[in-house]
Amino acid sequence: MKTAVLGSLGMLATDLCSLLKAQGHGVVELDLPELDIRDANQVVKTLSRCAPEAVINCAAYTNVDQAESESELAYTVNRDGARHVAEACSAMRIPLIHISTDYVFDGNATTPYSEEDEPHPLGVYGMSKLEGENAVRSTARQHYIVRTAWLYGVGGKNFVKTILHHARTKPELRVVADQYGCPTWTMVLAEGLGAFLERMAEGKPAPWGTYHCCGKGITSWQEFAEMIIREGRIHEPLMAQRVLPITTAEYPTAARRPHYSALDCQKIESALGFKPPDWQTSLKLMLERLYATSGA
Repeated sequence: MKTAVLGSLGMLATDLCSLLKAQGHGVVELDLPELDIRDANQVVKTLSRCAPEAVINCAAYTNVDQAESESELAYTVNRDGARHVAEACSAMRIPLIHISTDYVFDGNATTPYSEEDEPHPLGVYGMSKLEGENAVRSTARQHYIVRTAWLYGVGGKNFVKTILHHARTKPELRVVADQYGCPTWTMVLAEGLGAFLERMAEGKPAPWGTYHCCGKGITSWQEFAEMIIREGRIHEPLMAQRVLPITTAEYPTAARRPHYSALDCQKIESALGFKPPDWQTSLKLMLERLYATSGA
């Protein structure tokens, strides 16, 4: 199935493009400067030229803290850009898969959020992504909005690579222990997105709408860091011996984070039969690939 992947140079899209090619899909990789989703005319012209059978929009402004001081840019990309893509897909009758985030929720829940729970973002990033979701819903009938959480991968900047970096030179790390969520390897999300395409290629698309897709299980950033170091030590010597738990208040950031942003993935399991693996297994596999790729 010929699929245009927007934001193709990003951490998620890099793995997604590789996976889709391996599955036999035709992949059109689009990113800056060839495609800027802030430019509605450019979106229309580019998709018209490529004539894909499906579009996956991975393009986004993702700097959570910087979004507080660059709100105009965040909204221009995450809200207006999403609308431009949705409008073009709707006009051309192309199914759209749009990536969103757990940060559309405020974190006041005590059980994993379902797709039906009411969003209430805490910051500019989450609000801009929510408005992007709404733009997609109101514009493109054939759409999937896929929310994910705590993404990490072999490429790009992410929590796993940051922890390993500091663990090489510091005997002790201090990591927030009162925020809980679902770590998600980019390859796991890519496989979930691929499952949507497989069903479309078979002519039996899953019901259109919003889905959650993330690693199975819930943990804190501090517990996540402990396992990163423990598994990283299998591949290289690390100086870090302890990961001290700290509170969110002890690690102030420009943007507020949800205290609890675990996502319920039962809907995607029911619709596609796709069951994300537990986050611990995914982390081990990601680290094996990271060290095999980088030789770190």
